[in-house]
Amino acid sequence: MMTFLVWRLKHISDNNFILIVASVIGLTAGLAAVTLKSTVHYVQLLLQQNLDVTRINYLYIVYPIIGILLTVLVRKFVVRDTPGHGITRILRAISKSSSRIRKRYMMSNMLKSAITVGFGGSVGLEAPIVVTGSAIGSNFGQFVHLDYKKRTLLIGCGAAGAISAIFNSPIAGVIFAIEVILTEVKISKFIPILIASVSGQLVSIVLLGEDILFSFKLVDTFSARDTPWYVLLGIASGMASLYFIRITYLVEGAVENIRNQYGRAIFGGLALALIIFVFPPIYGEGYESIKSLLQGNEVKFLSGSFFYGLADQELIVIGILLLVILAKPFATALTLGSGGSGGVFAPSLFMGGVTGFLFSRVVQFILPSSDISASNFTLVGMCGVMSGVLHAPLTAIFLIAEITSGYMLFVPLMLVSAISFTTISYFEKHSIYTKNLIEKGDLIQYDSDLIVLSLIDLKKIVEKDLLTIHPDAKLQELVGLVKKSKRNIFPVVNDRNELEGIVTLDHIREIMFDPEKQANVVVKTIMQKPPAYLNPQEKMQSVMNKFELTQAWNLPVIDNGKYLGFISKSRIFNAYRKKLIRQTKE
Repeated sequence: MMTFLVWRLKHISDNNFILIVASVIGLTAGLAAVTLKSTVHYVQLLLQQNLDVTRINYLYIVYPIIGILLTVLVRKFVVRDTPGHGITRILRAISKSSSRIRKRYMMSNMLKSAITVGFGGSVGLEAPIVVTGSAIGSNFGQFVHLDYKKRTLLIGCGAAGAISAIFNSPIAGVIFAIEVILTEVKISKFIPILIASVSGQLVSIVLLGEDILFSFKLVDTFSARDTPWYVLLGIASGMASLYFIRITYLVEGAVENIRNQYGRAIFGGLALALIIFVFPPIYGEGYESIKSLLQGNEVKFLSGSFFYGLADQELIVIGILLLVILAKPFATALTLGSGGSGGVFAPSLFMGGVTGFLFSRVVQFILPSSDISASNFTLVGMCGVMSGVLHAPLTAIFLIAEITSGYMLFVPLMLVSAISFTTISYFEKHSIYTKNLIEKGDLIQYDSDLIVLSLIDLKKIVEKDLLTIHPDAKLQELVGLVKKSKRNIFPVVNDRNELEGIVTLDHIREIMFDPEKQANVVVKTIMQKPPAYLNPQEKMQSVMNKFELTQAWNLPVIDNGKYLGFISKSRIFNAYRKKLIRQTKE
């Protein structure tokens, strides 16, 4: 390995090496995407091949429970990782782990999501395959000893290659990597991401041809007279996005409160199965259901459900579509919260497609002469809700434009995406991927100073060289410590290693040379309480806020009531300077 690295440094420049690596990562991510997509669709075909679409299928109650239980068992005994949103995990790795993603994530998410989605879990394959591609990029970067910035770039390359391959959409792959994964990318860094995205698409074209995850040929052109309706659809998409995010967090959090993982899996799987039993279109990713709506085939959309045969009842169809929209976030949250593996990429597209189709049906019901295109509104609705849920308006625009093989809907796509994003941003400042991370302080966007500060590990800068004194000790003993100490702060610590107060040199300066005082004054009578306390797990932003509020230069660190040491501003500034220099060099 060292021989290769030495040879590479002599014969291949860093820029050219990154381009080569980006193409390899794009090809690998593309191959992983094709493998996952083919596996899941084979499993679904195997499970559904004998189902009668004209009848209620009770197997829909069994499949999701089996899928979630199998996923939990595989997670615990095979891949041995923890539950969590995949893309959120990537963002945390970039922010807190120097873009180092564990090797197991190159395969674990593929295996778990193949089981979950194959057995009907109401989530998508995009996030797992993005995690796989990103993990491949990160680990390749670690293998060839690339620095933090280059590892981060390769994570973006893996994400771009994955999205490009799974949707056959290279532009959307590039924009997704930049808009969601890499928030700060220089123009010079576009080229490796472009190469990775194109490489992923080439794999998809060679191995899948037209059999990609989702595609549709436009049948209607955009009509400018429909613009007011698209404005209203943008608002509706924004509100649907808000509903999706709020319900997903609420339900997923409630399910995760069930302590026993098998009990949680059974409860969540059963609840999910009941939803799918009533609304079969929610089964799996839901792309086939959306294709049915795009083709105007409402009979196929309702196949296998209680409502099969009612497709000619317009009001009933409108009511069913509304119920499907209301039920979808519950199904997604139950899948993820109970132990399933997948992402919210596909659910947001499904929710948007049904929202757009429902909107067109309502307009046509109220104004029969309106003659608006149901397929166009379905596609634009997909763009709108995806834009709102992911906070990724550009990705949504170009993804729908590319999977429809044309840009005839570019105007309504831009309009609805912008309005939806603006609408949800009023209520939710962050995307479904970043909301929890930002609230916990694990991800800081756009503030470079806070980003560098967040990289400082508080435990590593605790100062433990301060000499402690017992609260019952005499002043004479403290004066003896003053002679030996290089610091002017003396923590007062009892026998249980609990901090009771502090004494500074300023506190005793006037009495420390008085023999009578030395013999009679007890330390606890002159000590003072610190203005604030720090916890070793505390975020640096909170630490700096405490320093700012107290105007102190040193603050004690307490862990579970026990004294650990002190943190000084000068130590933080020194650590900040070192981190900043390191970041600049990398």
